[in-house]
Amino acid sequence: MIGLLSYLVFFTSVALILAVVVLGLNLQWGATGLFNAGIVGFYAIGAYAFAILTAPPRPELIGNFGLPWLAGLAGAMVASALAALVIGLATLKLRDDYLAIATFGIASTIQLLALNADPLTGGAMGIASIPNPARGLTGSPIINNLCYLALVLAIVALVYAGLQRLVESPWGRVLKAIREDEIAAQTLGKNISLFRLQAFVLGSMLMGLGGALYVGFVGFISPSDFMPILTFQIWTMLIIGGSGNNKGAILGAIVVWALWTLIGAATSLLVPAQYQAYGGALQSLVIGLILVLTLLLRPRGLIGERSTTSRHAA
Repeated sequence: MIGLLSYLVFFTSVALILAVVVLGLNLQWGATGLFNAGIVGFYAIGAYAFAILTAPPRPELIGNFGLPWLAGLAGAMVASALAALVIGLATLKLRDDYLAIATFGIASTIQLLALNADPLTGGAMGIASIPNPARGLTGSPIINNLCYLALVLAIVALVYAGLQRLVESPWGRVLKAIREDEIAAQTLGKNISLFRLQAFVLGSMLMGLGGALYVGFVGFISPSDFMPILTFQIWTMLIIGGSGNNKGAILGAIVVWALWTLIGAATSLLVPAQYQAYGGALQSLVIGLILVLTLLLRPRGLIGERSTTSRHAA
């Protein structure tokens, strides 16, 4: 019973952390129509920024300043925002397909930098002992993880409430107008480039926040945590949950993460044992099939956006 409770706490914590990242993508794609294929890059920037700022000092590493947890979260969001600002200024004038290619290439570059910048990131060995404000609060690891889960839940609630206010504001209606008809929005006097850049930076900040929350939870970071498959997972979560709907983004994160973990658990039971090595491929295959079926049978997702009009953008 204790083992099951511990796993449920772990599962829910990771699902909600991923929900923060999906909410960031929903602002970029669901509200603005920006095709970001470099999600894992901003996730990694936030994670490494948090680790470098908060991990205890090690003589062989630059950084590891041992700063408080909240300072690490703030630093992760600032680092992701600055990276998104630079990347956005360089790429947001590209067409959707070129933007996707550019952001994917940038994400791959970030992973390579994390792998090779040993003095800063620890290279393949990574950074350990990343602080968690709930670790050590009590003598029970489950209670400590429950406390961290409560922190993550509060952050998800704040992010959701803030994004809801934004997308329902005049600013958010302009984003939807840009998504629906960029030329029409421009004729109304809107600065298309500025609004797209703002949405891109804010969404990337949330991706960086998700990365910081994750490494703070597990206490360790290495380049293997930031494989391109994460970008596929986040996009699948948004599409299955419902693009353009923040509730759908959260629901999609929970549903897809549940499916992913269930498939992984099922493949661990395969016999003979050598078939278990194909578990990761089977996860991607099944989730990809579910994604295709969703696009064919329910293209708006489980709880997609109710209306997609830009009439109120002016």
